[in-house]
Amino acid sequence: MEENRFNKRIPLSQDILARISKIDQFQGLWQGSLRLSPQILGRLKAFVVITSTGASTRIEGAKMTDEEIACFLRGLKENAPKGLDQEEVAGYADLIGRIFDSWKTMKLTEGWIQQFHSILLNFSEKDKTHKGKYKDGDNKVIMTNDKKQDVVLFNPTHSYLVKGEMLAAIEWTNGQLESRQIHPLLVIANFVFEFLAIHPFSDGNGRVSRALTNFLLLQAGYSYVPYVSLDEIIEQTKVDYYLALRATQKNHGTDHEDITPWVDYFLTALTEQTERARKIMDEDQPEKLLSQKQKEIFELFNEGKEIGVAEVVTLLEGRIERETIKQALSRLVKLKLLERVGQGRGTRYVKV
Repeated sequence: MEENRFNKRIPLSQDILARISKIDQFQGLWQGSLRLSPQILGRLKAFVVITSTGASTRIEGAKMTDEEIACFLRGLKENAPKGLDQEEVAGYADLIGRIFDSWKTMKLTEGWIQQFHSILLNFSEKDKTHKGKYKDGDNKVIMTNDKKQDVVLFNPTHSYLVKGEMLAAIEWTNGQLESRQIHPLLVIANFVFEFLAIHPFSDGNGRVSRALTNFLLLQAGYSYVPYVSLDEIIEQTKVDYYLALRATQKNHGTDHEDITPWVDYFLTALTEQTERARKIMDEDQPEKLLSQKQKEIFELFNEGKEIGVAEVVTLLEGRIERETIKQALSRLVKLKLLERVGQGRGTRYVKV
């Protein structure tokens, strides 16, 4: 019954098939003509662990910038996390790093999903009693709108139904990925949506879903995934992400299920990921890897002046938020396009 339900709700249109074909064509190109050295790929992977960790935790309300995360992770062995943000960052960095390094030894099973959850919450003091365990009470999916108000997106599966629904989704997904009757990208989109609709854990469902997405894409053969952060793309399109979930969720469990809005968002994010991966593969110029906002900030430094964060805010006349500016400057430093001068409040930046 679940198999028919999952199969029936997956959309097939010429547009969707064409977008999938474009993603697959790029994957073949990546595998066949990648010229980057293992050392460069290793640095890219380490960079993506930081950007994915920052993005995935900020989606859920954390405030640490990528620069703060990089500094924190460097000292993690000597200093235990302090506070909720650091605990969440440490857990996600550990989880996504393990997936990037060891995905070949992992499987999509109930046990592995619960282990992902346990790794994610390993450093969290408040989650010690329920990490790696399904929820024992009902929960809600909430989005914070532009007015900083919490909006209930949907009410997930009741706790007593979670185990059965998770096992059904896992069994269907593994069967389809093995048989290839339905394209793997559609199977992955379907599973991630169903996971979020069930919301099997008391906390951490969003972060686990993004980790699972990276894992399943790697298992399906999309080998560029560790080198371009999908989590960062989701953070940059967070409103569209939640709207797609909300539009799809309203018919979940009815006779009119259709996950088209979610599949549309999912393929759009994956297409953007391939475009960024293409720039890595084809271009030696690091500025080609920048987003539009990052480019706009970088262009302020063309005259060789030293500029601080406050001056960047003023020069952009409020068009880009201060936190986004700080993250962009951090990335420009990592790409060796800018150099940091000074420390603390007096930090300024200059073009290399």
